[in-house]
Formats: sequence, structure tokens, C-alpha cells
Amino acid sequence: QVQVAESGGGLVQAGDSLRLSCLTSGRTFSNYAMGWFRQAPGKQREFVAAINWSGSSTYYTDSVKGRFTISRDNAKKTMYLQMNSLKPEDTAVYYCAAKVGKYWSGTEATYDYWGQGTQVTVSS
Repeated sequence: QVQVAESGGGLVQAGDSLRLSCLTSGRTFSNYAMGWFRQAPGKQREFVAAINWSGSSTYYTDSVKGRFTISRDNAKKTMYLQMNSLKPEDTAVYYCAAKVGKYWSGTEATYDYWGQGTQVTVSS
């Protein structure tokens, strides 16, 4: 069993930056690939970024490539999402998820553990 909890959301202006954190507890963090998803008002939850067990491989949805960076610190059992050049369309609840296994996935159904989400609001 793994518990995950997001933090770092907030209200920012377009062009600003935010860094989200996902702190985990429980079993060995390096046994899990990790991902970030988001859900905007009135829309389905969508994939944002994912990272493999070691941090050596990452994957992004096209709309955030070049602006967002996913990373992890296995010693701290923590994953991060650095978000730069934020846009109003990035406004959403951001969720952290853990996937049993070492390799990333962009598919929501493959993730086993989810956090409660953290709100990110970008004003124009």
C-alpha cells in the first residue's frame, strides 16, 4: 500500500511558475513509476506527465512539453512537477498517482494509488 499526497498548488498569473510536490509513504518508492494527471472544470481527467522508477525516462502530453518538468527524489520518496510559463488553460486540479512497476504509463487506468489533488489556478 502506498499513500500519496500532493502539495504546492495555488493561484498564479499567466507566465508564472509553480512547483508541485507529491510525497509518498509506505513501501519502497523506487518500486513505482509515477505520474501527474489533471482535471479541469467540466472535463475528464487527463494525463500530464510520467516518470519511470529511476527518473531516467519521462513522458509528457504535448500541451506541456517544454514548459513542465517531472522529476523524482527516491531518497525523499517525493515526485515533483515544475510548471513554467503557465497558461490559463493549465487551470485544473492536479493529481499525483503511483503505478506498481518500474515503467511509466500515460494511461490513467494503469495507476494504482491516487492523491486527493491540489488546485492550480492560472489567471489571465
